[in-house]
Amino acid sequence: MADKLNRFEGKSAIITGGSRGIGLGIAEAILNEGGQVVITGRKPEQLEEAAKGLDAGDRLLTLAGNASQEEHRKELVDLAMEKFGKIDHVVGNVGINPFYGSTLDLPLDTARKVLDTNIVSTLGLIQLAWHAGMKDNGGSVVIIASVAGLRSAGPIGIYGTSKAGLIQLTQQLSIDMAPGVRVNCISPAVVKTRFAEALYADNEQEVADSYPLKRLGRPEDIGATAAFLLSDDAGWITGQNIVVDGGALHTPKT
Repeated sequence: MADKLNRFEGKSAIITGGSRGIGLGIAEAILNEGGQVVITGRKPEQLEEAAKGLDAGDRLLTLAGNASQEEHRKELVDLAMEKFGKIDHVVGNVGINPFYGSTLDLPLDTARKVLDTNIVSTLGLIQLAWHAGMKDNGGSVVIIASVAGLRSAGPIGIYGTSKAGLIQLTQQLSIDMAPGVRVNCISPAVVKTRFAEALYADNEQEVADSYPLKRLGRPEDIGATAAFLLSDDAGWITGQNIVVDGGALHTPKT
């Protein structure tokens, strides 16, 4: 086994949606390399369970709340600044998908909610972190999008539309926040999380077999990718969307 890296020693990160799934996988990756992390999620009991599992002592803080609410985002940034003194990294891992079906039948209020939660709240958090100190001290940002943002997303079309918006937002922010802050994006395919369970629960092996690497993603796959992009190892990478999908995106359709 390779020696443990310590790429996040003395660094602090904010991770939304960090109580389970992909966000939790990213939190674990950063903590395992010496970082300090604030994770947020809507359910206090899930955050408590996540904190017990991560077992990182005072290097881990939790804050329950809804990332789509401005007051919660402000509280999150204030907590990180108060306890850690700075924000080096932001991970925007927000995603809701309350509608399944044709976009022609999509209630417009639902469309607004998806776009506001998935795109606007991510931008709002990054803006707050920028003005709280990243503007002067530098750092890096990772936004979690989806392969659904790279092609037609079928019955989850508004979700795909929101993720396409995050990919574009990544490119824009990489210019606006340069040269001090790098901004990159990760687009996973189906990862074995509670959020994505409906996409594989009834036919997991069939879905896995459709990927060239013959398995679904795991939270640690995304955690490792995010850790690389956030770290100085990716010091000349910005504005990029990294597809982590087991080869699914470019598999020929039969």
